[in-house]
Amino acid sequence: MTEKVEQSKESIQIKNPQNAINLFGVNDSNLHLIEEGLNVEIHAFGDRLDITGAEDNVKHAVNLLNKFMELINSGISLGSADIVSGLKMDERGTLDYFGDLYKDELIKDFSGKPVRVRNFGQRQYVNAINHNDITFGIGPAGTGKTYLAVVMAVAALKQGKVQRIILTRPAVEAGESLGFLPGDLKEKVDPYMRPIYDALYAILGSDHTSRLLERGVIEVAPLAYMRGRTLDEAFVILDEAQNTTREQMKMFLTRLGFDSKMIVNGDISQIDLPGHTRSGLIQAQSVLKNLPHIEFVDFTSADVVRHPVVAEIIDAYEDSDKKEK
Repeated sequence: MTEKVEQSKESIQIKNPQNAINLFGVNDSNLHLIEEGLNVEIHAFGDRLDITGAEDNVKHAVNLLNKFMELINSGISLGSADIVSGLKMDERGTLDYFGDLYKDELIKDFSGKPVRVRNFGQRQYVNAINHNDITFGIGPAGTGKTYLAVVMAVAALKQGKVQRIILTRPAVEAGESLGFLPGDLKEKVDPYMRPIYDALYAILGSDHTSRLLERGVIEVAPLAYMRGRTLDEAFVILDEAQNTTREQMKMFLTRLGFDSKMIVNGDISQIDLPGHTRSGLIQAQSVLKNLPHIEFVDFTSADVVRHPVVAEIIDAYEDSDKKEK
């Protein structure tokens, strides 16, 4: 016989109706995320929220809602990704540090909205970038690796720390070779660079991005075009690094010049290299892990800032891979 869980109920007063709009989200979307994440029911009655469910779950929900209200009352606008991050930090037992994530503004995006880290993993990543010459960000899609790397690059450019931004990634993926794709170089490379362009447009806007590309302040190119160069006073980002070979990774890393930074991002569960070719990113983890001025930051599904089901999908596939091994 299933043991009946005793239901508990608590209420929260919302003093500012305008702030309640931000807390609830569009069509109460934020409240629905909390309900689903903690298995509680939340009902709004005027300036009051009633939370019902198992006693422990209700306590967690009340604690979360109060944390969110503290931030909103201080003038910070919260979206769905912030709610998901709060839920994950609550699950990890690190909710007390949730407010700390919003103390530092990295940059303002094209719409004027402040860009901040969304979780502890992202904060470690940003700290590593600030304190090292080369930073590796390794983990699943949706953790913000590419976006934050571009944010840090643009911030460094605006602050005069670098003179240019160079964005690259391997251009041979899923069996397609550049030589067999139609069009000129830009047309061939652009489909592979879409996530990088999306990040640039979000931060700088499409017009400003286009002007910087035309002036060569921002350069987007396939990895093969890095050979033979020394990249001084540059912020260099290698994306999809799991699809580099050992030789390509070594070639790229040795392009580092004076007053430059490099970020190498990748997801070792998404390797598209042919046959038994070993990923240069995996080898770099073992070869470079103890060198000074280089840091590796590992992201997990808990750091995913997309829809909550994305993290569940990642976990499900990882479990399946472990069973197959």
